Amino acid sequence: MKKAWALLTIPSLLLIMSGITACSTSTSPGNRSRISRWESRYHDANLGRVTPAQMLAEVGVQRDLIPSGHVGRYVFRPMKPKYITIHSTQNYTGNAYNHALALKRGALRATKRKGGNRIGFLTWHFTVQDNVAIQHLPCREQGEHADFDGPGNNYSIGIEMCEHHGNDIGLTIDKTARLTAVLMSSYGIPLSHIVPHYHWPRISPSIKDPHKNCPHFLLDGGRPGGTWQWFLNRVNMHYKRLIPGPSQPLG
Repeated sequence: MKKAWALLTIPSLLLIMSGITACSTSTSPGNRSRISRWESRYHDANLGRVTPAQMLAEVGVQRDLIPSGHVGRYVFRPMKPKYITIHSTQNYTGNAYNHALALKRGALRATKRKGGNRIGFLTWHFTVQDNVAIQHLPCREQGEHADFDGPGNNYSIGIEMCEHHGNDIGLTIDKTARLTAVLMSSYGIPLSHIVPHYHWPRISPSIKDPHKNCPHFLLDGGRPGGTWQWFLNRVNMHYKRLIPGPSQPLG
């Protein structure tokens, strides 16, 4: 994401919305080990071809939108999606439902200022965990999750991956890859436009490092490398499973 993320407190929820850094090509030994553990949870040999609606059912998408005209949607800001930006929450106590509640209550505030957050709230489109993906914004509305008034906010769908205790990160990653594949198909977004939050530099005199180490567990040394390429390969694998058919409207 591209904003000045701060410690944000809501009832029973401390949300620390992720960080960034700079670019590599290899996978760290620790990440190679984690990838092996993640892959041990997958059963790719059993996967078949599916329609977009069937893949969304695999993901478990639930719509729980921020109310139109209120808090982070108090103004309508249309968007033609050209990118998908992948984040991680770095919040170890809040699950997807907690995040949905926080967004609907307007609890995730940010300082509204020129060159910074444009609406005074943090917003994004989906929060994914191992058993559900909750949609917070229609995909044709802008969020505030990446780079202030830059292309990351103006043209990208934001997906947050949960990290709360007890959540299976491996399954969360795979559900995110499936969701991303459906969004690529629905909006004509190429694989080259699937990017980590790190991709969008935050331009602000108050920010020393414009790149966030986010999503940190898919980066190597804080930069996109072999682990990020592994994730893109997973997205592409699911994308190739898709066949024409009905899809749940995502806005």
